[in-house]
Order: sequence, then C-alpha cells, then structure tokens
Amino acid sequence: MRPFVKLAFSITTTVSLVLAQTSTAFAADTVVQTETKTVETTKETNSLPYMEEGPMCPNSKGKHLKIRRATLPLNGTAVSPKELAVPANRPTIGLALGGGGTRGAAHVGVLKVLEEEGIPIDCIVGTSMGAIIGGLYSAGVPTSKLEEVMADATLMHEFMTVPLWVRILAAPVMILPRLVGSKPYDGLYKGNKFRKYLNKLTPKSETEIQELNIPFQAVAMDIANGKHYAISTGHLAYALQASSAVPALRKPVQIGDKLFVDGGVVANVPVTETRALKPDIVIAVDVDERVKTVPLDEFRKVGSVSKRMLLLQLANMDEPEVANADVVIHPDVDGIGLISTSKAEGRKAIKAGEEAARAAIPAIKAKLGISGQLSLQKNSEKPQ
Repeated sequence: MRPFVKLAFSITTTVSLVLAQTSTAFAADTVVQTETKTVETTKETNSLPYMEEGPMCPNSKGKHLKIRRATLPLNGTAVSPKELAVPANRPTIGLALGGGGTRGAAHVGVLKVLEEEGIPIDCIVGTSMGAIIGGLYSAGVPTSKLEEVMADATLMHEFMTVPLWVRILAAPVMILPRLVGSKPYDGLYKGNKFRKYLNKLTPKSETEIQELNIPFQAVAMDIANGKHYAISTGHLAYALQASSAVPALRKPVQIGDKLFVDGGVVANVPVTETRALKPDIVIAVDVDERVKTVPLDEFRKVGSVSKRMLLLQLANMDEPEVANADVVIHPDVDGIGLISTSKAEGRKAIKAGEEAARAAIPAIKAKLGISGQLSLQKNSEKPQ
C-alpha cells in the first residue's frame, strides 16, 4: 500500500501547485524605470554544455564577443561563440525575459514594438517562457511566427500535450511501471514532444545555442545541487525544455550529471544573469503580478493559499532583480492563467506587451541617447 500512499500525497501536492499556478492572476500596471544605475529524455542523456558565465554582449567600443571563462561541453570539446561586431556609436542592450507561462506571450508584443522602433538587441537571457520566446527569437524565428503560435495557442497546446485534468485522473495508472521496477523522474509530463516541436520551429533543425543570431542564455536550476545555471552552449531545444520544466507539472530534464527544472524557481526575471554578459543597458520584461491586499474571505477558496504563496514568492524574488535593471517593462496581464490554452488570453498578453513596450520606448531611447528611429533588421527580413 505504501506506493499508493506516496502517489496520493504526490497527486495532492501536484493538484495544489497546479491550482495555484493556473488560477494566479497577474494585475501589473505598466512600469517604466528610468533611473541610471552605475530533460529527462526517456532513454538517453543529452550532452548539452552548460556554464554559469557565458559570452559577453559586444561592447560599445566595437569589440567582439568574449568568453569570460573557458567553456567546455560535458563531452570535453571546446566551444567558441560566434563573433558579432557592434557599431561603436551606441550602447549595447541586453534583454532579460521573465517566466510566466501563457503570460509570457507579452514578450512577443515587446519584441514587436522594439523592432518597430528600431531598438537593437545584442543579447538575451530568458527564464521559462522568457527563455522559449527569447531563444526562438535569437534563432531567427520572426515575431510574426511567434505571435501566430501564441495567439492561436498552438505553443501552449504543445506544452500541454494532454489536458491537465486527464493527466491527474490518469496518475494512479502511472504508478504501475514503478511496481515492476521502473523509476522515472517525478512529474506529470515528460516534455520530449514539446522539445521536438520547438526544434521544428527554428529555421535550422538541431540549432546550437552558440550559433544563434543573437547571443542567448536559458536559465535553469539543478534540483540536485540547488544551483542555477545560464545555459549558453549546446542544443537550443534541450535548454528551453530544461528552463521550462515546471516542478510537479513537468519531469526534470537530465543533461549530463545535472537534473534541471524551471529556472523561475530561483531566477524568474534574470537581470543578474543578463548583467553578467556586460551589456551597457539591461531591459527587464516582468510578467508577474504585483502584491495587493485582498479580503480575508479570498482565502476560503480552494487553492487560494497556495496561489498567494506563489505570488509572494515570485514578488520577493523579482523585486531585487528588476531594481537592478535600467528599464523595466511590466505588461498588464491581469487574469491570464499560467498554463492557459485560451486564444483570447494569448492575444490579450501580446497586446499588453505591445502597450507596455510603447510606454517604455522614451526611457529606452533616453538611455541610448537618441530621439529618432534606429535602423534594425527584423527577424522576418533576415536571410534564413
């Protein structure tokens, strides 16, 4: 009976977490901060390289990318990042894209407006959905395609390959392999199908991070040692799968001797990791809810306490990070669920991202010391 008791406890915990994640509404006003501050695979183990400190953004003096520390994949082969020259007449910009599930569709709206305004992006660091959108964009996926897969909920349907309620109901059946010796990692979804879907979205199959158009890192946490890593080399889709492996919902992703889960556990808005790449300006995009006082009766609802604890944890984690950014874009994505597959909510998040980004443009241009529009080649215009 012991396995079934453990399963019941696991299901209860998972349902509680999911209720918190799916019901959390993010009521964030648009904020512009202008102050200047001085996998688990089923039968294989991927050899994706990782490191805590990756290649720097090109600096404003026109130098090329640098490696702050020797980068070695787990198989021992040295990796050299692609060199990228930057004009000497402008500061460099790093983009920190936060986690937020479906609310992360707002990142697409932000990217659209930055392109329209000619704001260049020299490096991107993302967590969870921020990693997914940022990684695909860095690989050359057009904003029009990103908008399409978020607005019609295709990407979220691929993320949730089977409806959550079906997975929960089927949980008792999932224990049967354990009774005959199988010991898979804990979680309702593997994520392998989602990884393959992401791989198909990129212009080049089996895309390597160090070959991306824009220097990129995906933040994930090794659940075994409690440390988080900015994955800067190796297979892009594996890194995105690892960065978005929501605990309890998705199985951890094993890469070499590390077991990665969603980076939002420790670095939901990765400003510090973006700063480590040495851009002159860091723009943070935060898609989390602000804490507001609510009536006591709110906590009589099922899942309300765990929902509130998740909100408070994210708020406390995000506060010092966004304070360290030069410009903060905070879309109003109130009412959008973390793992929502609603087309209306996807479109709402994209629109919210556009509105918040437009409000931030004057602050960004002030940081750049410009008043007009810069020349920027859009992903849709880049040769594939």
